[in-house]
Amino acid sequence: MTHASDIRVTLGIDDIPKKWYNIAADLPMPPPLHPGTKEPIKFEDFRAIFPDEIIRQEMSTERYIDIPPEVQDRLVMLNRPSPLVRAIRLEKALKTPAKIYYKREDLSPVGSHKPNTAVAQAYYNMKAGIENLTTETGAGQWGSALSLACKMFDLNCKVFMVRVSYDQKPYRRYVMETYGAKVYPSPSPETEFGKKLLQENPNNTGSLGIAISEAIEVAVKSKSCKYSLGSVANHVMLHQTVIGQEVVKQFQLIDTVPDYMIGCVGGGSNFAGFTFPMLGQKIHGKTHTEFIAAEPNSVPSITKGEYRYDFGDTAGMTPLFKMYTLGHDFMPSPIHAGGLRYHGMAPTVSKAVEAGLVKGVGVSQADTFSAGVMFAQTEGIIPAPESTHAIRAAIDLALDAKRKNESKVIAFNLSGHGLLDMSGYASFLGGKLNGGT
Repeated sequence: MTHASDIRVTLGIDDIPKKWYNIAADLPMPPPLHPGTKEPIKFEDFRAIFPDEIIRQEMSTERYIDIPPEVQDRLVMLNRPSPLVRAIRLEKALKTPAKIYYKREDLSPVGSHKPNTAVAQAYYNMKAGIENLTTETGAGQWGSALSLACKMFDLNCKVFMVRVSYDQKPYRRYVMETYGAKVYPSPSPETEFGKKLLQENPNNTGSLGIAISEAIEVAVKSKSCKYSLGSVANHVMLHQTVIGQEVVKQFQLIDTVPDYMIGCVGGGSNFAGFTFPMLGQKIHGKTHTEFIAAEPNSVPSITKGEYRYDFGDTAGMTPLFKMYTLGHDFMPSPIHAGGLRYHGMAPTVSKAVEAGLVKGVGVSQADTFSAGVMFAQTEGIIPAPESTHAIRAAIDLALDAKRKNESKVIAFNLSGHGLLDMSGYASFLGGKLNGGT
C-alpha cells in the first residue's frame, strides 16, 4: 500500500541546509590553468572577474562551507526546502514496478533551480562593494535568476542571451527586464568579440560559449563590475548542493535509498546539486546508488567529447579547465533546450565521469519532448525542455525495470518548469521537431 508520506516528502524551514557540500574534498580536482602561461591559476588571477569570497570557494577543498544567514533567508523566499514527490500516475501509465521520484526545483519564483547560486553570488558581490554584474544565459532561466538576485541586493545586472533563445523565448527576456536587468542578444554589438562575429556572420545564432566571452569582456573592462555564471564553476556546483542535501534527508525519512539518480546536463549545475551529496556517500562506500547524466544527442560533451583542458568560452578568455569538451569553438544546433547548448561539462562532473562514478546518456530532442508531454499528462507539470532529458532517462530506466520485473527506485531532478518554453512544445505537437537532434 502507498502511504501519503511516501507520495510527497516534505521538510520544514529549519531543515534548509546550513552548509554547502564541497565535493572537491572527496574528489581531488585537476587545477585550472592560466590561459597565457598554462600554469595552475593563482588566486589573484581570478580577481578580474570574481570577488574574493567567491574565489576562495572556487579553490576550496573544505568539505563543508557555511551558508551566510542572509543567503539562508533568501532560500526561504525561493521556496526551500522543495518537496520530493513520487510520480504515482507516471508509474501507472508505464505499468512499471519501479518507483519514480522527482525533486521539484520548479517552485522558485523564476521556475528553476538557478536562484540557489544566484542569491549567493549576488550576496558576495554586494558584500565586496560591487555595483554591477554581467552574465550569459541560454534558455533564460539563469538570466532570470540572477536578475532577481541582483534586485534583492541592489545590484545592476546585464545579461547576454544566446541569440537563438532570445528569439525563441521572448518571455524569458521580459522576465529579466521586469526584474530590472538589461538584456542583449548574443553575439551583440555591445562587445568587440560580438562585433567581430556579427561581421563574419550577421545571422550567427550564438552559443553559451560566445555569450560567456561577451559577459567577461564587459566585466574586465568596467569599473565596479564582476562576472557571474550559472553553471560549470566549482562554486556554482557547491551552492546548488542545498538540493541534494535535502534529497538525502527526504529519502532517509521514508527509509529508502534510490537505485538511480538522474539529472540533465549542459554545464552541470542542477545535476551536481541534485547528486553530489549522495555521490559523496558513494565515494565513501555508503550507498549503491548509480548516477546518470542525460544530455542532448546534438551536444554530446560527455558521451562523445574528450576529457582534456579547454577554455570555458569561445573567445578563449577564461582559464583552461580539465573537462569533457567538444571544443570551445563548437557551434551547437539551435535546439529548444537552450540551457544545455554548451560545449563543455563542469570540471567536477567531468572528474566524476572520468572516475566511473557517473554515466552519461544521450537523448534526441523529439524523445525528450515526448517524455515531457507524458509527464505533463500524468503528473500535471509541464517541464522545461532541459528537464525533459532527465525525465526521458528516468522513463527508459522504468521501462527496463518493467522488462526485468525489478522494483527499482528512480529519482530525477525536475530542474524547472516549461511554461515559458511553449514554442518548443508547439513545434513538437505540430510535428515540426527534428527527431535526430
